[in-house]
Amino acid sequence: MTAARRPQVIVVLTDQQRWDTAGVHGNRAGVTPEFDRLAREGTLVEHAITPNPVCAPARAALQTGRYPTATGVFRNGLPLPAGIPTLADVFAAAGYATGYIGKWHLAGEDGPDGPVPRERRGGYRTWLASDRLEFTSDAYRTVVHDEAGEAVRLPGYRSDALIDAAIRFVADHHDRPFLLFLSLLEPHHQNPADDYPAPRGYRERYEGRWTPPDLAALAPGAPHGGPHRHLGGYLGQIKRVDEGVGRLRDALWSLGVEDDTVLAWTADHGSHFRTRNGEYKRSAHEASVRVPFALTGAAFRGGGLIRRPVSTLDLMPTLVDAAGLTVPEGVHGRSLLPLLGGGRDPGRAASVFVQISEDHIGRAVRTARWKYAVTAARPDADPWREPAADRYRETELYDLDADPYELDNLIGLDAYRRVADELRGELAGWLARVEGAQPAIEAAAARTRAQRGPDSLPGTVPWEGVRFGHQRP
Repeated sequence: MTAARRPQVIVVLTDQQRWDTAGVHGNRAGVTPEFDRLAREGTLVEHAITPNPVCAPARAALQTGRYPTATGVFRNGLPLPAGIPTLADVFAAAGYATGYIGKWHLAGEDGPDGPVPRERRGGYRTWLASDRLEFTSDAYRTVVHDEAGEAVRLPGYRSDALIDAAIRFVADHHDRPFLLFLSLLEPHHQNPADDYPAPRGYRERYEGRWTPPDLAALAPGAPHGGPHRHLGGYLGQIKRVDEGVGRLRDALWSLGVEDDTVLAWTADHGSHFRTRNGEYKRSAHEASVRVPFALTGAAFRGGGLIRRPVSTLDLMPTLVDAAGLTVPEGVHGRSLLPLLGGGRDPGRAASVFVQISEDHIGRAVRTARWKYAVTAARPDADPWREPAADRYRETELYDLDADPYELDNLIGLDAYRRVADELRGELAGWLARVEGAQPAIEAAAARTRAQRGPDSLPGTVPWEGVRFGHQRP
């Protein structure tokens, strides 16, 4: 394939968006008509799982196709290291113009609110971004930095302002191959205020419109009002993003490049709104790890539904493969192209692997039916400094067919011991392949259903409330 015939590529990344906010996943609030149209016309991944439900580790994985322990970015505040090929590196080497707009969160802890040094931009050439956008902007005051490190204020509501910049990039580069990574903050909360600032009038439009079953069941124990205080703003943010992506697709259409442009939309992780621990993510539950993921354009138009669980780690090799380029050595993800149109990929694992950090050192596997999770067994394990553990203990087992919102933790029940043992073996295989480790995994203490207490219902890991507060993303 010649460079002139290679597709343009756009990635839209939302921050902290749950999978079940999308209409194609059954949501009736009506906030994602554009995402739904994209999914119907293109390819929808039904069960998309993040490799880590924390911002920086997930973002490093999206850029490199490697698990967080392989990049070294296993928690927030660590820079994406030089020397690991990124999306931008691969596409730039093939003659593509590369651009990054929005939130980066991979520059490290030194000076995260100032301009990101060129050597820490993951290889992107055109740059209009902030490392931690939630701290350099608010809903109607968006401040980012350009290639020269100069501060730029963009007018309008924040997601509109960034999408406007993306449209300008597309207009300037539509006559040549380009890769554009558009990273939005919405629907992430504004950290200092612990609020979800939707556009004016949007919060009121969606208050009381939708509460998923897990939040409805667990919200009475959530601190600070939990989901009921936030869902209106959260949905309002998503609605405005969806409208903005519609404008971006209109621009592609008007320039005559929509059919030849691969557009992928996903999120770094989800949100459980403080119902599983004291903040918003950092757990193995679907609310934290399952995200929306759809692609359209070029090979993905009419690709249909991918039913099996896949990791968003697959995004990087999928886009590289779709452009006819070579996937770098060492990438853990696999291209989704063989799965289009109901196809099969015999080399793909039957489960998806998840690493969890910061709140606890955790690992999980997710199959089509089951979720199995473990946490570090050593009481003094430090999830901020230690990327992995040498010993884990079982904490969660969910039957997703019977209990899709994970309200009934089956771990330790004799009737499910065989299932847990099989999944323990599956997890051990992932640990060996990805981390090169063979840690011990302790079986959960046996119990009966009569012994189930209120703490075992959600299957939570206790929250210690020390590191994050409202100031850490």
